[in-house]
Amino acid sequence: MERVVVTGGAGFLGSHLVDRLRAMGCDPFVVRSKDYDLRTEAGVKALLKDQGRIDYLFHLAATVGGIGLNKAHPGLLCYENVVMGTLLVEQARLHDVGKLICVGTVCAYPRSEYILREEHLWDGYPDPTNAPYGLAKRMLLVLLQSYWQEYRFPSVFVIPTNLYGPRDNFDPATSHVIPAMIKKFLEADDEVVLWGSGDPTRDFLYVEDAVEGILLAAERCQMPDPINLGSGDETRISVLAHIIQNLTGFRGRIRWDTTKPDGQPRRVLDISRARDLLNWQPGTPLEKGLRKTIRWYQDDKQRRMECKV
Repeated sequence: MERVVVTGGAGFLGSHLVDRLRAMGCDPFVVRSKDYDLRTEAGVKALLKDQGRIDYLFHLAATVGGIGLNKAHPGLLCYENVVMGTLLVEQARLHDVGKLICVGTVCAYPRSEYILREEHLWDGYPDPTNAPYGLAKRMLLVLLQSYWQEYRFPSVFVIPTNLYGPRDNFDPATSHVIPAMIKKFLEADDEVVLWGSGDPTRDFLYVEDAVEGILLAAERCQMPDPINLGSGDETRISVLAHIIQNLTGFRGRIRWDTTKPDGQPRRVLDISRARDLLNWQPGTPLEKGLRKTIRWYQDDKQRRMECKV
C-alpha cells in the first residue's frame, strides 16, 4: 500500500483530506505540531526519518488567518510559512519522497480587478492586507519549480480560493469571512457589525470540492505548474452577508464598519486549467455549502455545551 503523509492533517482542509484518503482505503500519517515542529530542521528531519519511504507527502500545514491576524502579525506569518516550506521541500528531496503536493493561497495573487489566471501570479505585489503570507506561499512555488528544473523532483502546487465548510475556524481572532459572519449572525441580538464596505467580491469554494481537486492533481501531475481551484462564481461580500443572514434567520440590522479594511477589491479565479488538466469541476453551490456549514457549527456548539454539563 502506498505511504501517505499529511502535514496540517488535523486542520480544517487537512482533516477533510484525511477523511477522503481513509474512505479510499489509505491510512495516512497525520503530522501533529506537538510531535514534529516543522519550523525547525530537526523537526522536519525527524518526521521524514520516522516515516521511512513516503510515496505522497501533502503539505497543508500553515500559519494562517484573516485580515486581522495578517495585520497584527505579518512578520510571523511570513517567517513561519517561508521556513516550513523551505525546510520541507529540501528535506523531501533528500529523503527521496515520491511526490510532494503543496497547497498555496489565493492571497499570492496581485491586487487586481480582473479574473485571475495562473500566469497572473507575477503581475504585481499582493494586496497589502495579506502580502507577507501570500508572498511566502508564492516563494514556495518558486522553490518547487527550481527543484524540478535542477533535480526533477516531482511536486504539485494547487491554489485554492477562499475555502469554507464544516470544521472551519470560527475563532473571531483568526477566522476568515464566512465563519466569522456565521458566528456573528447566530449569536447577535439586533445588530451585526461587519468589516469594510461589503463591496469586494470573492470566490468561495466548498472544502470537499477542494479536496477532490487536490487528489486529482496529486494523481495526474508531476510538475509544479500552479493550478487554480475555485468555484467559478464571483460573490459580493454584501450579498454573502444577506445569504447568511437569511440562512441563520437573523432579523436585525447589518452595519458595515468602513474604518476596517476591505482587502483586495476583487478576487475570483479562472479554473480552466483545472478543468482541462484534471477534468475537475466544483459540485457544491454556495447556498448548499453554507447550509451544511451552519448546521455543522450549530451541532458542534450543542455538543460542546452538552460536554460541559
